[in-house]
Order: sequence, then structure tokens, then C-alpha cells
Amino acid sequence: MVSSNSIIDICDLNIRFGRQHVLRDISISVPRGQTLAIIGESGCGKTVLLKTIVGLIRPARGHVDFDDQRVDSLSEKELAQQRARFGFVFQNAALFDSMTVAENILFPLRQHRAGQRSEHNELMHAGLAEVGLPPSVLGKRPAELSGGMRKRVGLARALVMHPEVLLYDEPTTGLDPIVSDVINELMIRTSESYEVTSVIVTHDIKSARKVADRVVMLYPLPRLDPDESQVIFDGTPTEIDKSTDSRVSQFVRGEAGDRLMEMRSRERKAES
Repeated sequence: MVSSNSIIDICDLNIRFGRQHVLRDISISVPRGQTLAIIGESGCGKTVLLKTIVGLIRPARGHVDFDDQRVDSLSEKELAQQRARFGFVFQNAALFDSMTVAENILFPLRQHRAGQRSEHNELMHAGLAEVGLPPSVLGKRPAELSGGMRKRVGLARALVMHPEVLLYDEPTTGLDPIVSDVINELMIRTSESYEVTSVIVTHDIKSARKVADRVVMLYPLPRLDPDESQVIFDGTPTEIDKSTDSRVSQFVRGEAGDRLMEMRSRERKAES
């Protein structure tokens, strides 16, 4: 559905890589200020959807509108201007190994925003404080930091641009439960403090429940009939626990269900 208050509208989106169809007829509207979690098992197209939102992947059919502008119709210059309105928090933080923490956080400011060094440094320190890291880390390189600290530096780097939309790709992957919850709390605080729209791709149902206003679950196309919707759930975190769809409930509970039988059936077909 499309909302007049939406900042992102995904309309009948289809993505193919060669003969492989990854996303089919996806339509999702994201209102301003909402925190949306996109969940689903590996291979269902979650990260592909995230990349398509910012124009890194062009649709085979359908389109994405950002703030009423069709993303795939923008010039490279216009696309760069729109991307500057986004903040990205990547799965592995995606920090530059050869740069210090300070240089990593300052990178988007130096690339996209004119200003005095003192102004940039002020924004850097504010971003660092926002994610609860001390100034003593600024001279360190990513290899000297823990996984959780790298994720927080990645969030600080995203925040210095004061984005309108934050995109998170598996923000809690590879972290222990305590550090994962620190990241969850930071995402909640960021959403409240900056009044941003957030789209979170995650396998972590506990994180989705805690952080999101809304949860959308995608299902892999190879396991669907041609006329089945790839969006098998769209609702609140409370509602997902009450879903009567066995595919949703099995994912939420972390149960294999019929998956082992399916895998064995595929193996037998491949051997025959």
C-alpha cells in the first residue's frame, strides 16, 4: 500500500540477476518516522531490497520512490544528492581499515558537506558521544576495536550527516547478546533523538521485536507458488507472535519445521 505520508514507496518491484528472480511484485510503503524491520531467511532478498532503495540495483520491473522521486530515473548527480540524505550502517561496519576512527567518522562530512574543520570535529565528537564511545578511541584503527565498538563507530559515521533515513544491514549479526542489546538500545535512542525513518534488515527476531514499529517478512521465491505473495507477514511485532502462518511462526521460534525434509527431497532430485 502507498501512504501520502510515506518517504519510501516500493511499487511492484521485481529484481532479477540473469535468470534468477530474487524479488517479485514487492509493494511496501514506509511512512516518515517509522522503524521498519525486514526479516526472513537467507536468500529471500532482504539486502537486495535495501540496495535497490538507494539505487545501487536497478529493477527489472516496478520502481522505488524516495520522497516522491523515482529513484531509477535520477541522474548520477541527483542520485548522489539523494543518497546524502541516507545513513548506512553495514553488516560488518564497513570501516576503512587504513583510517583511524576519527578519519572514518569524518569521511562522509568531507565528501558531502562543506564546512570548517572545527565544525566537522564538533559533529564527530557529538556522533561519538551519541553512541557512547569515549574520545580515546578516535586515534585507533578498526582492527584495534571489538565487533560491537566497530558497529557503534559505523553508526556514529552515519549520524554525523543527520540523515533523514537510516538503513541497517544485519546490525546485530556476530555480536553477543549483551552487545546486541546495546546496539538495539542505540537504534531506539537514535530513532527518538533524530526523528529518522529506519529500515532494518535482520535475522534477529528478538531485535526486530524490540526496535521496530512494524515487521515485514519476506520468503524465498523458489519455495513459493507462482501466484503466492513474497511478503508473508506485514504487521506489528506483537501481531507476528500471533501469526497462524506456519512459515512465520517457525521462523519466529527458530524451528526447522519441514525444512529438513525439503532439503533431503532436493538432494534426492539433484542426484536423480
